[in-house]
Amino acid sequence: MPTEPDTGYDPELGRKFIFVTGGVMSGLGKGITAASTGRLLANAGFDVTAVKIDPYLNVDAGTMNPYQHGEVYVLKDGGEVDLDLGNYERFLGVDMTSDHNVTTGKTYKHVIEKERAGDYLGKTVQIIPHITDDIKRRIREAAEGTDVCIVEVGGTVGDIEGMPYLEALRQFAHEEDDDDILFTHVTLVPYSKNGEQKTKPTQHSVKELRSIGLQPDVLVGRSEDELEPETKEKIALFCDVPTEAVFSNSDVEDIYHVPLMVEDEGLDQYVMEQLNLDEEALPEAERGNEWRELVTRDREGEIDVALVGKYGLEDAYMSIHESLKHAGIETQTEVDVLWVDSEEMHESGTHRDRLEAADAVVVPGGFGSRGTAGKIEAIRYARENDVPFLGLCLGFQMATVEYARNVVGLDGAHSAEIDPDTPHPVIDLLPEQYDLENLGGTMRLGAHTTDIESGTLAHDVYDADSCTERHRHRYEVNPEYIDRLEEGGLTFSGKAGNRMEILELDDHPYFLGTQFHPEFRSRPDRASPPFVGLVRSVLDLQRHPENEVEI
Repeated sequence: MPTEPDTGYDPELGRKFIFVTGGVMSGLGKGITAASTGRLLANAGFDVTAVKIDPYLNVDAGTMNPYQHGEVYVLKDGGEVDLDLGNYERFLGVDMTSDHNVTTGKTYKHVIEKERAGDYLGKTVQIIPHITDDIKRRIREAAEGTDVCIVEVGGTVGDIEGMPYLEALRQFAHEEDDDDILFTHVTLVPYSKNGEQKTKPTQHSVKELRSIGLQPDVLVGRSEDELEPETKEKIALFCDVPTEAVFSNSDVEDIYHVPLMVEDEGLDQYVMEQLNLDEEALPEAERGNEWRELVTRDREGEIDVALVGKYGLEDAYMSIHESLKHAGIETQTEVDVLWVDSEEMHESGTHRDRLEAADAVVVPGGFGSRGTAGKIEAIRYARENDVPFLGLCLGFQMATVEYARNVVGLDGAHSAEIDPDTPHPVIDLLPEQYDLENLGGTMRLGAHTTDIESGTLAHDVYDADSCTERHRHRYEVNPEYIDRLEEGGLTFSGKAGNRMEILELDDHPYFLGTQFHPEFRSRPDRASPPFVGLVRSVLDLQRHPENEVEI
């Protein structure tokens, strides 16, 4: 494999690479297509990892508005990354690191720092080869120790921000053996008014891709329905791929069914043949079938859960939606999420009605003062009406504020983040945050261990004396108020040193708050304990409304 002497990577890192690009428009489902391919390869016995390339200039996703970009997903090492990394972890069942998210900010920052240090020995530093070399290095290092690395390029072909990455992939293909590289292109196949599937958007997208030196090996058509045989043949003819290399990715009831659909289409087998992996794969009779069994499991019950947030966008709370699904899978329950806008609760009877119609209430994390009054009101409603409740990060903090105000009697109690002049800052800034100047990457981030007190609801939920969950916060329960809160009846059942991590109430069917984000570790085959506990508490109340919950 030819390499430039100063690229800085080991050419033996990683074996097979699948590059996934998209055309026509963003949001087509490149990430789910890539994750589904990885899931099927893992079922066939291969070690699979993934890399998400985000061409934005941000170093990471930490300072982005969830309303614009979806949730900020947190990895175990504290990396704040694109939400597609969450899909990869959930589909592949692996824990990733921040090295698996490549951004323009990271790449340019690294190259500029090397230039300032004199590492380039007087050379003119340019996009080619220095930026493209760094991109290739990052991909290869992320792939180290695995059989297959799936690389998703964010955005669409033709975006100016993505051009250095596509050029890096062109070079990558030149440096690798043909059977070690596969290019998958996901594109839109819309319908005309007369119901005909139209291939012209796909043709133009592939033409754009080919103009920069990349020829797709596999084409995946996103459409409402499966691609018609004549549609596949037309795409194959005009895009210069075999007809058997054109696959459907039609609408499904749940994203976890996408691997089943593309498996039925034969995508996994075709990919393995093109990468010369078919002889190394497990025989079909021995391949893992757990995923299919999980996601098609029958549901015996149904519950409604109110999600009380301020971002009117499902992607902003994706991991919470998925965690509720996972809890539903484990308990064989259909979990319906009712969106409650915390800003609209006072003005809109619809959102108040949804809250009161729900069987359980979840108050998620967030930042800033907007919508917090509605969250506090929802928490009070759940507490006073014995509605199962789960508060996450800011939800945990607002539960502390609500209890301090309405039970302990601390008038005006609040978080110092939201009301700097509050007479009772029951939530205050972490001590190590006072002297920070930069916002990006400076919160308490990543996996930390919480010790759990025996004989508590939290201990029953986790069935353990400790748990390790991921964090993302700057504020905590003010140590000066802990004794007053506990004397008033609030139990802090999980702690990390002098930091309060879990709260609960004894005289409630299920009232639990966590400073951490348990949703980031939830998987279809490993549902998050706090979410499972929430769903089970509702089911228990449905069966025995006169009894307290048993977890």
